[in-house]
Amino acid sequence: MELGQYRTFRVGAADLNGQMRGKRLPASFADKLATGTVRMPLSALNVDIWGHDIADSPLVFETGDADGILMPTERGPVPMPWLSTPSALVPMTMQTEAGAPFLGDPRQALRHVLDRFLARGWRVFAATEMEFTLVDDNDNTIQPPISPRSGRRIFAGEVLSLNELDAFDPFFTELYDGAEAMGIPVQSMIGECGLGQFEVTLNHQDAMRAADDALLFKLLVRGLARRHGMAATFMAKPYAEDAGNGMHVHFSVVDEQGRNVFDNGGPEGTGTLQQALAGCAAAMRASTLIFAPHGPSYDRFAIGAHAPTSVCWAYENRTAALRVPGGAPAARRIEHRTAGGDINPYLLLAAVLGAAIEGIEEELIPPPPITGNAYDLDLPQLCTDWGEAIELFGSDPFIARCLPAELIRNMVMTKRQERLVLADIPEAERWKTYLERV
Repeated sequence: MELGQYRTFRVGAADLNGQMRGKRLPASFADKLATGTVRMPLSALNVDIWGHDIADSPLVFETGDADGILMPTERGPVPMPWLSTPSALVPMTMQTEAGAPFLGDPRQALRHVLDRFLARGWRVFAATEMEFTLVDDNDNTIQPPISPRSGRRIFAGEVLSLNELDAFDPFFTELYDGAEAMGIPVQSMIGECGLGQFEVTLNHQDAMRAADDALLFKLLVRGLARRHGMAATFMAKPYAEDAGNGMHVHFSVVDEQGRNVFDNGGPEGTGTLQQALAGCAAAMRASTLIFAPHGPSYDRFAIGAHAPTSVCWAYENRTAALRVPGGAPAARRIEHRTAGGDINPYLLLAAVLGAAIEGIEEELIPPPPITGNAYDLDLPQLCTDWGEAIELFGSDPFIARCLPAELIRNMVMTKRQERLVLADIPEAERWKTYLERV
C-alpha cells in the first residue's frame, strides 16, 4: 500500500490494554518511518485504561520518561475503512534508544516468546475465534440494537441464526469488505446465543500475524458499527444476565521440515503436545489476569455460562479450558478456551505460548485428561477476584519463566492503579469505560 495516496496517515503501537497509541502524520513522513524518526515516550505503552500515566512508574521516575523509537512492523500499512476520510494505519513496535526491543510493548513480548520457538527451528501457527456484541448506547445505557430489517429492538439471542445475520446484512457486508481490504482473513461469521452477539473465526496463520489481525479486526468492527448507528463491544459481559464474549485461540507448532510437532499420526498426539498442555495448565491460574484483564471481566466466570473456569484439559470436550480437537492428525492442535473477548491479543498469545514452550522445555507432564462436564468435577479454579489475579500474576515463579519481567511489572502496576480508580466509579457507569476500549 502506498501511503503517498493519503494526505495523512496514522502510526500506532498497542498498549497493555490493546489500545493503539501513536500519531497522525503527513504523507511526507512515509519514507522516514524505518529510520527511527518517529519517537514516543516508552511510558505511553504503560498507561491505564483511561490513558493516565502510572503513578510511580519506573518508566517515568527512573528514566526521566525517556523516549522510545517506533518502528514499522512486518504487518505493513492497512486502510482504515471506518473513517469518512480515506487514510491508513501503520502498526508500529517500540524499541529503546539503543535499538533493543522494549519488552513493555505487548507485541515485543510476543516476539520474545516466539523467538524461543524459533531457537528450536519451530514456527507457531494460530487462529482466533472472537465474540462481540452489537449494542445501542444512545440512551445513556446499553441495550440490544434495533434490527435494520424490522425496525424493532432485538429481544432474544438466536444461535446460528441466518435470519439474524441477514437482518444486519449491510453491516456484515461492509465488515467483510473492510476485512478484505485490510488483509484480515475472515473465515466465518455466525450468530451466537447472546442478544446481538456474533462470533468471527479468522484463518489459521503465523502466530504474530494472527495477533495483529485480531487487534485490527477489533478496530474494524468497532469503527464500522458506529457508521451503522450502533456500537460494537468485546466486553466480557455486556449484560449481567446474558452470555459473555470470549476469545478462543487454536495453535499448532511446525518444525523446519514443515511437520506438525503435535502430530503422531493418531488422536492422542505427541509427547510434545502433552508437554505443551502441561505448561498451559501449570500457568493457567496465575495467567487469569491476562485472560480477564479488567474488573468487569470476572462477571463472565459463572458456572455453566460457557466460560471455562477450571484448570483442566480434554480431548474433544468444550467444557474444558484446554481442548484437543479431533479431526485429521496432521491438524493436531491445542485450543485455549479461557479468555474473554476483552483481552489484548498480543498478551493472550504471549501468555499461552510462553506457557506452552516452558512446558516443553521443562518436559512437564500434564494431569490426566478429564471426561464429562468440567463444571461437575472438583478441579483447581481460575482466580475469581481481580485483586487476587493481579497479585498472583506478579508473584508466580512459573509466570516469571514464561514472560519478560518488564512486562509483568508494568502489567501489575497498571492493573493495581485501574482497580483503585474503578472502585470509585458507580457500577452502573462502568460500562462507559470499557464499551469501545476493549
